[in-house]
Amino acid sequence: MLERYLIAHCAPTLASLKTASLFRLAYTSEEDLRAQLEKWNRQLGDKGVSLLVLRRVERTALVYVCRKSRLRHDLCRPGVAGFLSSCGYSSAEPDKAIEILKQRLAAFDGFPHEIGLFLGYPLGDVLGFIENAGRNWKCTGCWKVYTDECEAVKLFAKFQKCRDVYARLWKEGRSIRQLTVAA
Repeated sequence: MLERYLIAHCAPTLASLKTASLFRLAYTSEEDLRAQLEKWNRQLGDKGVSLLVLRRVERTALVYVCRKSRLRHDLCRPGVAGFLSSCGYSSAEPDKAIEILKQRLAAFDGFPHEIGLFLGYPLGDVLGFIENAGRNWKCTGCWKVYTDECEAVKLFAKFQKCRDVYARLWKEGRSIRQLTVAA
């Protein structure tokens, strides 16, 4: 079951084109969820991919699939640590920052704006979303774009092509592990 979500929502992350992906997964028991995540972390961990639960609500888990090496790089970009600090983050180190993100998600009904940084969105687009209250974007795809529209359109097309190719290859019998690019 989790395989379909990985292909549908995480192909660009599995292909190492994107830092991270996020999806909701319904589960029947905590034990089953834990077993599925452990299985996929064993299979994909040596390729640099981690699966974590950021939040649980009514038998639904918010699953975060990420490449921590890319996240480390993203969180070191100019301005990011300062922005995260203004949101209450005491560290931009990936594991610590993810723990703070989990706490912030627990405190919000929705999503704190900085979650975009954990998904590889440009800081300018995260700030643009906040400043414009989610309106007045230049284009939209995986996120609302406020800065480099041309680059974002190319990136969104690359992500879609990746999803299409991965879906086709998976249907033809390739495993998720085979489709995951090593870090």
